Amino acid sequence: MTNPILVTGGTGDLGREVVRRLVAGGRPVRIMSRRSRPADEPNEWARCDLKTGDGLVEAVTGVSAIVHCASTLGRGDEQVTRNLVEAAKRAGGPHLVYISIVGIDVIRFFYYDEKLACEKVIEESGLPWTVLRATQFHELVARMSSAQRRLPVTIVPSGFRFQPVSTGDVADRLVALVSGPPSGRVPDMGGPEVRSARDLAEAYQRSAGRRKPIVSLWLPGKAARAFRAGGNLTPENATGAGTFEEFLSSRV
Repeated sequence: MTNPILVTGGTGDLGREVVRRLVAGGRPVRIMSRRSRPADEPNEWARCDLKTGDGLVEAVTGVSAIVHCASTLGRGDEQVTRNLVEAAKRAGGPHLVYISIVGIDVIRFFYYDEKLACEKVIEESGLPWTVLRATQFHELVARMSSAQRRLPVTIVPSGFRFQPVSTGDVADRLVALVSGPPSGRVPDMGGPEVRSARDLAEAYQRSAGRRKPIVSLWLPGKAARAFRAGGNLTPENATGAGTFEEFLSSRV
């Protein structure tokens, strides 16, 4: 029997989609999570805290590859990735596939700096590796509006554009990559459309049956300038198929 593929962050938006596709393709999967295994979960389960390393040795032992989807969404991703890399090296050096973000080398703020540092850790690890950068997921763009649902207005960053991509489309690409040879840094992946922040907020309101003012807020600083300049976009790699409206309609 083929050794399982470990999916870190296997209960998150992207991780769940990766797991579904691997299972549908007949690939054995081991899901890594800080949570306890649900009673109805049929796949292998590794309860692990990547920050402390608790359970990490057991999680990586015997796997054929790793899809690293876990993120702390704050400071600490670099150390988490170092912990995973060191454990993977001791476990025999499986192929490590990492999901990163378009624009982290031109947009300077702490979370993107962490992601860029993670890429460097992986590149210098000595492991067989593949890194895919993707644009913002539909879920994140929708949360920018849903988080403000109790406010009398919806605030959007002035001049920002996004190229939201389906987590399902990204999961398809990650499964293809982990099923192939290590490829290093592969072409970026973006959604099918570049849209203004205001346009996306309006689309969210239509889907939610709401009508309230949308206020554009000018943000200062280098990171905001880089977003306004399109540093987070990859229109030449618009390989994702799912649109934002299709995502919104699927949630109804």
